Amino acid sequence: MTNPQFKRLTQDLLDDITEKARSSSRLRQNYNFHELGEKVQRFLNVLQPGTYVRPHRHRRNSEVNGFEFFLVLQGELGMIIMDEKGQIIHQERVSAQGDTRGVELAEGTYHTLVALAPDTIVLELKEGPYDPSTDKEFLDFPQEGTVAARQLVATWQSYFTEADGDRSII
Repeated sequence: MTNPQFKRLTQDLLDDITEKARSSSRLRQNYNFHELGEKVQRFLNVLQPGTYVRPHRHRRNSEVNGFEFFLVLQGELGMIIMDEKGQIIHQERVSAQGDTRGVELAEGTYHTLVALAPDTIVLELKEGPYDPSTDKEFLDFPQEGTVAARQLVATWQSYFTEADGDRSII
């Protein structure tokens, strides 16, 4: 029996979303706890190694806070921060078992994510409502599904095979 006033994050839910991410051509899957028009967006994002998150930023109107918060519940990801020209200015390993388990990005921060472990599960929080036509501003990087995008993912993953996956380039 489900109760609309009480939403659960269960192992069965995580297993279901993870299986969908594994079989998705995008190698990732979201699960929203919110309705698209709600003021607070809260969702799970399951990422598999090889998924391509095209570098982007979020811009909101003046009444909305454009932050984005990521908490890794399972697995590990590489967070890459870029400037407006697409140059990497910071990278950080974020892991459910590591020193850094979550990060908050300020509005307008260009970023991408790289899954470093299978079945990486991230809880994301940001202010809504969600408008797919204005939610993201993309940098001039390859489109999803291209050979160039796959090559970028491999390059970005290699940045985190060093002993220290956290570094600022500035």
